[in-house]
Amino acid sequence: MSRLISPLAHVDPKAQLGSDVEIGPFCVVGPNVELGDGCVLHSNVVITGHTTIGERNRFFPGAVIGGEPQDFCYQGGPTRVEIGDDNLFREGVTVNRGADKEDGVTRVGNNNFLMSNAHVAHNCHVFNNTILTNGVLLGGHVHVHDYAIVSGNSAVHHFVTLGTGSFVGGMCRVVQDVPPYMLSASADNPEIVTINIVGMRRRGISDTAIACVRRAFKLLYREHKKLDEVRSIFIAETDGILPFELLTVLNFVESSAKGKNGRGREAFRNQTPPAESGRHAA
Repeated sequence: MSRLISPLAHVDPKAQLGSDVEIGPFCVVGPNVELGDGCVLHSNVVITGHTTIGERNRFFPGAVIGGEPQDFCYQGGPTRVEIGDDNLFREGVTVNRGADKEDGVTRVGNNNFLMSNAHVAHNCHVFNNTILTNGVLLGGHVHVHDYAIVSGNSAVHHFVTLGTGSFVGGMCRVVQDVPPYMLSASADNPEIVTINIVGMRRRGISDTAIACVRRAFKLLYREHKKLDEVRSIFIAETDGILPFELLTVLNFVESSAKGKNGRGREAFRNQTPPAESGRHAA
């Protein structure tokens, strides 16, 4: 088991390190940290708290992972950060551990690219293959689904959900959920402006599915038809066999409508975590 740890780094002897880990000068790794195989901490990286990190993640200078949540309600409990594999955390990225809400965990999945000075607040869940561009700010409890992209200096309100394959334009103020495959833009009055056709094509989504999603966008956001009416239109035209991507959009919109202020996950705002014995279950 090979490791390369700078003599100028401080690694607590209780920390659990995998093989082929590299830890550069002036890094700090706390006692309750688990680092998987092949992780690289370039320099001046702090990983603290109850933080579990998978394999082949890279952390650039100034990244701080597992710091206390910026939440007045936090009382020092053993909340967590859980990170998967093959993520890239550039300079100054911060990922706060969970507050004592929901299940007390902040999660980052696999193959995500967090660019310089991006911030992931407490209890967020960043899924897989996402991009958070420079200066992106995620408020607490935000969910960012697979393949979503958030452009530079955008701020995402607490409890917002960004759907699969969605795209947020630069310097946006995102206060409502963004449905799958949709593009949100305009800093002053953010709105759904079109579909993320580039992202859909890059993922190999069929022309038929793209056409259905485009039509759903027009019916919902240009003609302002009710969701039930839109669903009925597609069922009538397709004998009830709807493309998966279209179903994903319609189900997401339905879920968001059940929340408050355009945020489906507002139902979790006052939820407390389960008993301590079950909080960290997989």
